[in-house]
Amino acid sequence: MRVFVTGASGWIGSAVVPDLIAAGHQVVGLARSNDSADALAAAGAEVERGTLDDLDVLRRAAAGADGVIHLAFKHDLAFTGHFGAAAEADRLAVDTFGEVLAGSDRPFVIASGTLGLAPGRLATERDGLDTPVDSSGPGVRHATAHATLALASRGVRSSVVRLAPSIHGDGDHGFMATLVAIARDKGVSGYIGDGSQRWPAAHRFDAAQLFALALEKAPAGSVLHGVADEGVPIRDIAEVIGRHLDVPVASVAPDDAADHFTWLAGFLGIDSPVSSALTRELLGWEPTHPGLIEDLDKGHYFQQPTA
Repeated sequence: MRVFVTGASGWIGSAVVPDLIAAGHQVVGLARSNDSADALAAAGAEVERGTLDDLDVLRRAAAGADGVIHLAFKHDLAFTGHFGAAAEADRLAVDTFGEVLAGSDRPFVIASGTLGLAPGRLATERDGLDTPVDSSGPGVRHATAHATLALASRGVRSSVVRLAPSIHGDGDHGFMATLVAIARDKGVSGYIGDGSQRWPAAHRFDAAQLFALALEKAPAGSVLHGVADEGVPIRDIAEVIGRHLDVPVASVAPDDAADHFTWLAGFLGIDSPVSSALTRELLGWEPTHPGLIEDLDKGHYFQQPTA
């Protein structure tokens, strides 16, 4: 297949692209910078210059593709207090792809998330499908996932890959790297309350394989979970971080969490275990790379750049 990939040079996309090429697919990657374009070309992909805001570029690229994987998201906006604007741009991109692909039975795969899907219990791929969604602010991204699934009724082989909050691996600058940085800065590796909150996780390379499988095999309207570890207690994560940084491990009172963990506090306080059993059964996906605790213990999260 000729596959158009947004976010192709990003954390997950840069693992998805080689997987697709190795499987014999022709990849066209969206690149918004020279560095991204160079990285895609080096990986063996064609380059389509543009951004998520260039809807005409998205239309043209999708029209010339046999399938689309949409991974891009404006994280620079989302992490600076403008999540709603980032989610709105994402929705416009998805609607644009939906218009082009309607009636074609071509695959369309997007990335979404699992965090907070069913707090306090093990969530499955069936959760969240009938939950009313807010069409404004942060709720836009949930509405976008619902809209993607609805494209199945318009002749699109659409699927949504809900990713664990920690997609980990060497080079990660996300949640785990932020936790390490906070512990280094504060001189203590903390967890909220008793630290029993559970986080699902998956290695970057396992997540990449799932996107390739979804493109090739997922039935229309599929919800898939990119989760290898169903739920790692935050306290267990804090203990590994404390051991590697040689700092104490301590509880942070819920009232003090926002001061200690800043923007990460709201996420760390959620107990959100997630199953991927239905995904594995449907697509034969079997994660083979290290789990979160094993990956943390490899030490790469604790290496500081040299001058």
